[in-house]
Amino acid sequence: MSETAAGEGANGAKTPLAIEGPEDFSKAFDVSRETIHSLCIYSELLSEWQSWTNLVAASTLPDLWSRHFADSAQLTLLAPEARLWLDLGSGAGFPGLVVAILKAAEPDFRMHVVESNQRKCRFMAEVAEATNAPVEIHNLRIENMKPNELPLSPQVISARALAPLPRLLGLAAPLFGRETRGLFLKGRDANHEIETARRDWDFTARCHRSLTSADSAIVEIAHLAKRQRKAKRK
Repeated sequence: MSETAAGEGANGAKTPLAIEGPEDFSKAFDVSRETIHSLCIYSELLSEWQSWTNLVAASTLPDLWSRHFADSAQLTLLAPEARLWLDLGSGAGFPGLVVAILKAAEPDFRMHVVESNQRKCRFMAEVAEATNAPVEIHNLRIENMKPNELPLSPQVISARALAPLPRLLGLAAPLFGRETRGLFLKGRDANHEIETARRDWDFTARCHRSLTSADSAIVEIAHLAKRQRKAKRK
């Protein structure tokens, strides 16, 4: 996956991947037939639930394999070694549940997703059961998620369309460990959000070009710490 330094801009990407269905997805991410089967189950359940309750924007359903599945799956390319992953504000399972399905064959992988909406948690639970995805669902607000609810500090914390980066780092910081990396799917304002966040936080940042949108980026955050403000002299 291509990368730019923070400040170079997030929209210098090549033509986004054209993913219109299972076959395109399989070629792009080199996944097994079992993984594609699980994602097809996910797609069917999403369509079924969406017919009576709003889980995702209806306008995005025709582009499900690109807009939601591929957009989520690209995170696995940035953290192939991750074994404990925490996804914040997962909604209908993006990106956390998709990542869990892609990594289901790894026996020691575990995904934890945090979502306050009970209906969306029930949906994710049904998909997880139908696909045997290695995921634990926490139906609570992110602010109420305690580090001791995880066996170890997560290697990755992810989020998509959750909050501007300054706010997102405030939510994620209590759950960050020394070796934790944040992988946050962001839009065209990614670099501006990074600079704004530096007012209150110390961290290292990289902007990875999105594979699915020329106007999007994945912001990778490491070494996160609250910025210590110097006391004003009297």
